[in-house]
Amino acid sequence: MARDRLGVAVVGAGYWGPNLVRNFATAPDWELRAVCDLDRARAAALSAERPGVTATDDLDEVLRRDDVDAVAVATPARTHGDVVGRALASGKHVLVEKPLAHSVAAGRAMVAAAEQRGLVLMTDHTYCYTPAVLRMRELVHEGAIGDVLYVDATRINLGLVQPDVDVLWDLAPHDLAILDFVLPGGLAPTGVTAFAADPLGAGKACIGYLTLPLPGGALAHVNVNWLSPTKIRRMVVGGTRRTLVWDDLNPVQRLSVYDRGVDLVQQDTDDRRRSGVSYRLGDTWSPALPEHEPLSLVVAELAAAIREGRPARTDGRDGLRVLTVLEQAAASLARGGAFVPIAAEAGLVTVGGAA
Repeated sequence: MARDRLGVAVVGAGYWGPNLVRNFATAPDWELRAVCDLDRARAAALSAERPGVTATDDLDEVLRRDDVDAVAVATPARTHGDVVGRALASGKHVLVEKPLAHSVAAGRAMVAAAEQRGLVLMTDHTYCYTPAVLRMRELVHEGAIGDVLYVDATRINLGLVQPDVDVLWDLAPHDLAILDFVLPGGLAPTGVTAFAADPLGAGKACIGYLTLPLPGGALAHVNVNWLSPTKIRRMVVGGTRRTLVWDDLNPVQRLSVYDRGVDLVQQDTDDRRRSGVSYRLGDTWSPALPEHEPLSLVVAELAAAIREGRPARTDGRDGLRVLTVLEQAAASLARGGAFVPIAAEAGLVTVGGAA
């Protein structure tokens, strides 16, 4: 790029859009050029305090601009296929919020379009840029916890019931993205079993559970809930050597490492060989973590990927793997919670984020 800074436009001024605007406006790599929303007044309100930033309701106007190198999309998932497709067709790099799209077919089309044009398609898996999750990834990949035996994720709170998606599509993408980022092989379950309920009669499932068998015999479980009076954001990653516990709502000790677990001990007797269980009770420690806003690393990673001509750390293929699990979970729900296999050729094999 000839300019020192890259130009960006934010499309969508609703819930997530203001966070993107704030981070792009203060990032050294970026020059915020425009905010686009179907509600022009909302776009104008968001850009009012930022001189030189255009407010518009015309996406084509934004995509025609030569000083816009990338587009950050924060619109409902059902619109991602159209908005992202138009942006890529106009030669713009794209950052898109989770989930990547409303269907695997739309997600594949987006990934193919970006790769054919040599453009960066980055999925905004913001949790993957938090200090705790980055450290979790390091510990898992360097073998500090041994082989992964299980993952138990809980993401529950009171509201908000979404009008367009159920609780699985709203909350589970966060934990699925973390699994894709942290596990050495990425998110590659052999299948999924999903259960969900709508006890309020809201028209959308408000409580959901996913069970994901992982390669090597490990098991992942994801619990999401819009109806809990308490807010919990926790993930436990159990290994053969140590166990990680991430508690996102604990500002003092977000990540704990437990040198505790269960060992299987082979015992030889005169007449047979048998297995015994040994409990390991070791120390617990908490790694020191830096403080930064994760979204600031997201926008910095987008700029770095564009300038270096490489896939982003959480690219379109990462988003596609998460999307595949969500779509197959919907198929499981439609079959009353039946196990639905996920084939390797479903787009889960090429692991960008775990490279």
